[in-house]
Amino acid sequence: MKIGLASDHRGYKLKEELISFLKDNYDVINYGTNSEESTDYPIYAFKLCKQIGKEIDFGILICGTGIGISIAANKVKGIRCAKISNVEEAKLCREHNNANVIAFGEKTDVSLAKEMVKTFLETDFSNGERHIQRIKEIEDFENAS
Repeated sequence: MKIGLASDHRGYKLKEELISFLKDNYDVINYGTNSEESTDYPIYAFKLCKQIGKEIDFGILICGTGIGISIAANKVKGIRCAKISNVEEAKLCREHNNANVIAFGEKTDVSLAKEMVKTFLETDFSNGERHIQRIKEIEDFENAS
């Protein structure tokens, strides 16, 4: 499984911690940024999200709050990015929404971030009929726009 990570300057330190955490068990690609120098989160959200289903299977995004970068991510066709704050949301965004990207804020505790990422990557989509139908409705709207 190939995992992509990206962040703006505020998420840089946490992203680097997560890359170290993941690299022994996954193929990891760092889409930047590569310093704490001020930069714009949409650049990195778009860079990562355009590779979902091509170069990577799943993505992890980090900015100051996780909100802006998740909004940017969801502008990329085919992306279902969930801004998460806890382990339950990490699990449910996969089980119910088949999310392919998660986002969270740079102030997230490192141990919590690791647990959320681990849960997200180890949880499968439920394939529940109602969840499939809801995702199809979203995809139909996206494709009609």
